Amino acid sequence: MSALSVSNTTIDTIAAIATPPGKGGVGVIRLSGPRALELGERLSSKKLTPRTAHYAKFRDQSADILDTGLVIFFVGPNSFTGEDVVELQGHGGPVIQDLLLKEVIRLGARQARAGEFSERAFLNDKIDLTQAEAIADLIDSATAQAAKGAMRSLQGEFSNKVNDLLKELIYLRMYVEAAIDFPDEEIDFLADDKIRNSIEALQSSLADTIKQAGQGAILRNGLRVVIAGKPNAGKSSLLNALAGHDAAIVSDVAGTTRDVVTETIDIDGLPVHILDTAGLRDSDDTVEKIGIARARKAISEADHVLHIIDATEPGPHSDIDRDNTTLVYNKVDLETSLDGDGLRVSALTGFGLSELRDHIKDLAGYSQDNETIFTARRRHLTALAAARDAVERGLQQLKLYNAGELLADELLQAQVSLNEITGEFSADDLLGEIFSGFCIGK
Repeated sequence: MSALSVSNTTIDTIAAIATPPGKGGVGVIRLSGPRALELGERLSSKKLTPRTAHYAKFRDQSADILDTGLVIFFVGPNSFTGEDVVELQGHGGPVIQDLLLKEVIRLGARQARAGEFSERAFLNDKIDLTQAEAIADLIDSATAQAAKGAMRSLQGEFSNKVNDLLKELIYLRMYVEAAIDFPDEEIDFLADDKIRNSIEALQSSLADTIKQAGQGAILRNGLRVVIAGKPNAGKSSLLNALAGHDAAIVSDVAGTTRDVVTETIDIDGLPVHILDTAGLRDSDDTVEKIGIARARKAISEADHVLHIIDATEPGPHSDIDRDNTTLVYNKVDLETSLDGDGLRVSALTGFGLSELRDHIKDLAGYSQDNETIFTARRRHLTALAAARDAVERGLQQLKLYNAGELLADELLQAQVSLNEITGEFSADDLLGEIFSGFCIGK
């Protein structure tokens, strides 16, 4: 049971447009809370039966028809939020939806905050925190593989792994604390190999989960790759070749690219954010200097840098002092006699692009064949790492000092860290930060 669980009868009834802005065939107004049924029946002039689609005319206070459509009632707790929920499904014009929402609010509902429906689902124990976050990840998915990973998290795969780790921790804590509570027993439980073996098994499980969560974070966030190099090395042409369309302007005039051009591409399900940057050189042009400064900043923040070198020009090349850099020789269709390490490509003919895409996947340690990846966030990785470190410290306390009390304390810290992932114990400011990133109506 969530520590922040609230009663249905002590909260407002909230309402929001649940469909995206703009024109569409259908627009949905969602209500949740103790007055949802009452407001739905007043708007539709219908006696609503749970989980039944009723055709209705939605009227304002003057009995004028605002719209026509369907109204569906979901009785709590068997609803998304765990409260009474009503959905008004009308036409998808923004003016119509706005008029209908204003009437709902006039009758007593409150405009929902961003993510408030999902927040209530969490607070009412319909989903845990990782599942709530997976809803936003599913909506924001940049690739089909990312969407599948988010759905796995939404279905509870990540939560189940964390809960399995918690079960191992709790069992281990019980065993250690029993040994501490009964020090006069003839058997020294702390010296028993069973505890060490259990801790090592827990470490292995944590390592596997951290590896999967790391892949899930890449799948959610994508890889940030910067294309950098001297002017006219073919950086913009390479971006266009990878994107499959003209995302950047290509010209023989040096210094054409003055700003950072970003394009997200899908490499076998891996979202890759490619940033094309201004050519690196000394320049007296004020605008170009700003572009070069932005290029340097993008390089400093990149997950990886593709240093593009014109294969037809001798060095020296651009100064890019980063460990996470791959040399890529472009225009090899014009020059094939090259010395030095690096990938060989031609943005013009497409030569070497397949190898470059594979290289980018290898940088992320990504495999499209991995059907067990779930989406994860940076905070999840931080919590898992904290749990791993606490278990490691506890094991050292046991090995070096046979200190059962210190081991028990470290295991407790590991448990607290894991509980933060699913929201068993979460600070209000963390919840506010998470749900504020959701869209309105979700």
